Amino acid sequence: MASKSLKTFTREEVAKHNKQDDLWIIIDANVYDLTRFAAMHPGGLAALIDEEIAGQDATDQFFALHRFEVLLKPQYKRLTIGIIEGEENALHPPTIGDISKIPYAEPTWLSEGYYSPYYTENHRELQKAVRRFTDEYLRPDAQAREEDGKRPDQKVFDKMAELELHAMRMGPGKHLKGRTLMGGIVKPEEFDYFHELVIMQEMVRCGARGYGDGLLGGKVIGLPPVLNFGSEELKARVVPDILAAKKFICLAISEAHAGSDVMGLQTTAVKSEDGTEWIINGSKKWITNGTFADYFTVGCKTEDGFTVILVERGPGVETRQIKTSYSTTAGTAFITFDNVRAPVGNTLGEEGGGIFVMLSNFNHERWVMCCASARAQRGIVEECLKWTTQRKAFGKPLNSLATIRAKLAAMIQRAESVQNWLESITYQMCNMSYKQQAGKLAGQIAFLKSYSTSCAQETARDAVQIFGGRGITKTGMGSLIEHYHRTIPFDAILGGSEDVLSDLGVRQAMRSMPKDARL
Repeated sequence: MASKSLKTFTREEVAKHNKQDDLWIIIDANVYDLTRFAAMHPGGLAALIDEEIAGQDATDQFFALHRFEVLLKPQYKRLTIGIIEGEENALHPPTIGDISKIPYAEPTWLSEGYYSPYYTENHRELQKAVRRFTDEYLRPDAQAREEDGKRPDQKVFDKMAELELHAMRMGPGKHLKGRTLMGGIVKPEEFDYFHELVIMQEMVRCGARGYGDGLLGGKVIGLPPVLNFGSEELKARVVPDILAAKKFICLAISEAHAGSDVMGLQTTAVKSEDGTEWIINGSKKWITNGTFADYFTVGCKTEDGFTVILVERGPGVETRQIKTSYSTTAGTAFITFDNVRAPVGNTLGEEGGGIFVMLSNFNHERWVMCCASARAQRGIVEECLKWTTQRKAFGKPLNSLATIRAKLAAMIQRAESVQNWLESITYQMCNMSYKQQAGKLAGQIAFLKSYSTSCAQETARDAVQIFGGRGITKTGMGSLIEHYHRTIPFDAILGGSEDVLSDLGVRQAMRSMPKDARL
C-alpha cells in the first residue's frame, strides 16, 4: 500500500506525535498524520488520543473497527505521510481477479492443490475472465445502485452484451451459434452448464442481492420460454434485441392470489372474434425487472387450461414499483393488463400446454438460484472466518471460543454440501436433453433449491450471532452480513417456497415408485 516516495520514520519518532494538535498513528507499517482529521473522526476525538492509539501502532485497534476498504478511500489514503523504517506492509488488499486464500471461501475446484472431475482448463479460463469483469465493472455499479435504487447502468448492460454474457446466461443452445463468447475464450458448441454455473457464481460476488436481480434476472427466467417454445418468426423478432440489452424482458407468473400455486392464476386470455389475437386481463405481482421491461412472458388462464403468452409493453399495460426489503434496483413490479392485445403468434408452446412450459422453465430458474445461493454462502463463510480471527473478546480471538467454532463448522458444512449437490445435478444437466431434464431433474432441483436456501437462512442467522450488533448495522464491519441476513428470504421465496419445493420433490419421487415394490 505504501508508495516508494514516502518518507521513512522510526517508531520512536512517531511516538513523539501523540497530542491532539500533533497526532500520528501507525497502521500496518504506514504512518498517518491525523492532526487535521482527528476532530472529524466519526468515532470521536477521544478514540484517537487514547494513550494506546496516539503515536502508537494502532493496526489491531483499527481492524477491530474498520474494513480494509476504508484505508483505500482517497480521503483517508491522503493522510499517509510515510512508512516505518525497515518495515513493509504485512497486509494487502485484494486486487482485481484475485482468488481468495481464505479456507472454504472458494469452491474446491478453485482452491490450490484440489481437483475436480467436472471442470476443464476452459472453465478455468472463463472463471478468470468473468471474475475480472465482476471486480472491475459489476462491483462498483452494484454497490452504488443497491444504495440509490436506480436500474443498473446501461453501460454495464452494453459491456455484458459485447462479451455475450447475456446470451451465455441462457445456458447452452442454438442461441449461442455464431457468437464470440467472452472475447473468444469459449466456443459456442463447447459451452455447457458448468460454464453457465461459473458465470453465475462469479457475478454473485458483487455482493448486492437486489442488484443481482436488477442485472436482468428477469431475462434469465423470462427469455427461456421464448427460446424453447416460441416460433422461429417470434424469436427472430424479439431475441436479438434482448440479448443485445436494447430491450428487456421479465417473467410474469405470480399474482396476489397465486404464487407457488401456478394453476390458481386468475389472469385471463381469450381469443378475439377473428381469432388472431389474445385479449388479456388481470394483474401480476412481485415481478422482477417488471418496472423497465419491454416484454412480459405471461401465464394466463385460457379456455383450454393454462397458456403462456409473450406480451409487449403497450396500451393497457401498466407497471408500478413495489418496495420490498431489498433494493428497488431490481425493478420489482405490480403489473396490470387491461384488455391488452397480443398476436396469437406470441403463444409460447401449445394452447393449454402452459404448465409444461412453466415447469420446464422452473428447473433452469431454480438451478440458477442454487448457483447463486451456493456462492453467496461462501462469501459469508469468508467474512466470518476473517472477523473471528481479528476480533478479540474476553481478551482472546473470537475463534478461540468453541461455540463460535461450532457455528463456523456448520456454515462450512452447509456451503460444501450445497456446492457438491449442485455440481452433481449440473453434470446430469450436461448429459440430458431439455426434455429429459424436465422429466428427471424437477424433483432433484426442487430438493436442492429448498435445501440450499434453508442452509442459507441458517448461515445468515449464525453470521449475525457471530458479528453481534455489527451484523444488524448497514454500514461498517458487518455491512455484508446485515445485507445478506435482510435479503436472504428472497432466495427462500422466489422460484418456489421451501415447503412447496420439498413437497414437489417427494411427489416426483412417488410418481417414480415401482408398482411391485414391497417391504
